[in-house]
Amino acid sequence: METIAEKQATITEEFAFFDDWMDKYNHLIELGKNLPLIAEEHKTEENIIKGCQSRVWLHAAQNDGKLFFTADSDAIITKGIIALMVEVFSGHNPEEILAADTKFIDDIGLKEHLSPTRANGLVSMIKQMKFYALAFANKN
Repeated sequence: METIAEKQATITEEFAFFDDWMDKYNHLIELGKNLPLIAEEHKTEENIIKGCQSRVWLHAAQNDGKLFFTADSDAIITKGIIALMVEVFSGHNPEEILAADTKFIDDIGLKEHLSPTRANGLVSMIKQMKFYALAFANKN
């Protein structure tokens, strides 16, 4: 399995392929279409990420010491953004997630091309995923 850093490098390479930000947005939308969706029973108020303008649900489950995330959003760009984060962090143990940086977001230019509310939502997504990692790390 790829490390978090390897996944981030792959994503950076994918986004470098596109010259235009409209193409990058379209790529994000495609990522959102392939997102492993959250089960309906996890689409609860408790699983909504606070700080996102759109509604974003995120659920984490642990299997063999690794966290697996599922998510959904009611906005297509936001769904692509959470799909990106799920791709990076799913399948890794809590310690790896907690230690991971998210510099790749700056490397692909995502933060600078998001509206301030979407950029805040992205930060909230990362915080929530790391919070889940911390909670599962403390259970072990």
